Amino acid sequence: MTSKFLTCLCCFLVCFQLKQSTLAQSNIQYDIVLAGGRVIDPETKLDAIRNVGIIQNRIAQISSDPLQGKEIIDVSGMVVAPGFIDLHVHGRSNVEQEYQLHDGVTTALDLEWGVENLGMWYESRKSKALIHYGASVNWPFERFKSMEKYQKAVQEANEQAVTWESTLSKIDSLFPLSFTQQLSPKEEERTHQNIKSSLEDGGLGIGVPIGYLPQTKPGEMYRVFELAAELDALVYTHVRVPNYISVQEVIADATITGAPLHIVHINSVSLDQIDLAVEMVQTAQAKGFDISTELYPYTAASTGIQSAIFDEGWQERLNISYWDLQWVATGERLTKETFEAYQKTGGSLIIHLMKPEWIKIGIAAPGVMIASDGSPYSKLAHPRTAGTFSKVLGQYVREEKVIDLPTAIAKMTLLPAKRLENLSPMMRFKGRIQVGADADITIFNPATVIDKATFEEGLAFSEGIEYVMVNGTFVLRNGETVLNVFPGNPVYGKFKK
Repeated sequence: MTSKFLTCLCCFLVCFQLKQSTLAQSNIQYDIVLAGGRVIDPETKLDAIRNVGIIQNRIAQISSDPLQGKEIIDVSGMVVAPGFIDLHVHGRSNVEQEYQLHDGVTTALDLEWGVENLGMWYESRKSKALIHYGASVNWPFERFKSMEKYQKAVQEANEQAVTWESTLSKIDSLFPLSFTQQLSPKEEERTHQNIKSSLEDGGLGIGVPIGYLPQTKPGEMYRVFELAAELDALVYTHVRVPNYISVQEVIADATITGAPLHIVHINSVSLDQIDLAVEMVQTAQAKGFDISTELYPYTAASTGIQSAIFDEGWQERLNISYWDLQWVATGERLTKETFEAYQKTGGSLIIHLMKPEWIKIGIAAPGVMIASDGSPYSKLAHPRTAGTFSKVLGQYVREEKVIDLPTAIAKMTLLPAKRLENLSPMMRFKGRIQVGADADITIFNPATVIDKATFEEGLAFSEGIEYVMVNGTFVLRNGETVLNVFPGNPVYGKFKK
């Protein structure tokens, strides 16, 4: 055979196969077809106008050819992206989840703090969630349960508990008191057993918010990292105090023990030293250590006024004054007098302590993920609860061009999915627009998407997020919440029994 003949034969076979594929494709009727959108898949680098066919809860076809569907939705002019994955939330109900889905989020995970009585919580959310949910093991709670002096209180609370909320209501006044107390060797061993048990309830790693227990001895925290290394369980940590030295502490614990580590909100734990903190994380990654980080795109933090963040010397540590504190309940800025009054009663506040250029450094840094640190619902809660992802897309991509759109989408989808794949194999099917991937899809208008929540007016749904699918079901359609659908599934860790 001549080379010309072989070339012609190959061309014929390719054309024949394409025709057969097209004919087969044209005979399939998909449940839903998303037609004519700009499809962005951060893993394959696809960025093109395509039609997406969905069957039940999976993406079944991505094609430049027309697809037949029981329902065809014209999404031309919009971006079809994987559903956004938020590794860091604190709201645990559908009230917060509705704000999140209007921000494009399809999976919201409480990983910094974790959830108390984790098995109960997972059960309480089944068939009730708007979007996917999951949590880490709450180290402070498992630590509290191990302490001899609190055993009677824990037993009484658990005996009366029906759900995780009722258990917490019994121990809420005692739980924080344990933060300043050291563990005996027996209590430390019991803490580790509690952590293992909670991981078997489905926990996605271990939440170690040492910033709220800063008096904990370094040796105790190091042993938790040792346990994590032994189990290959990811540690999520709010570092001890906001400075690069505390970032060094957790990186040292991770590299020495071999524990996988995720440092939460690198912006608010490193402040004006964010470039150095990010450099340390990236250097550790380049040397082969399993370390990652995230940030939220706002210049203010938020926490409880009675937390250790406000132990004596906070003004010097954070380089702020009373006026930089905003009371969530009323929106007022505080004075010395109001601060001292509210500290007696407790409550949440917003801390204005960062500069826009610090946020830009973090957003631009390769590999740094986007996560909200969203708060439990309050009308005047921190706007990150409702607007984190839309703010990145609207302000930092479209308006300020700090990063491009595919890079931003990767930071919100593929990077967090891959971070959890070893711990939760189901995450291999999320964070992607590919045949066989979960039909968790966010569709938005890149020309209009923007956050609308503000520090002054409080929470509001973001704009420009037009459709959100969770598990193949629309929970947001034409910018409106779809009522009475609850497709959110639990996301469990690999230790689940």
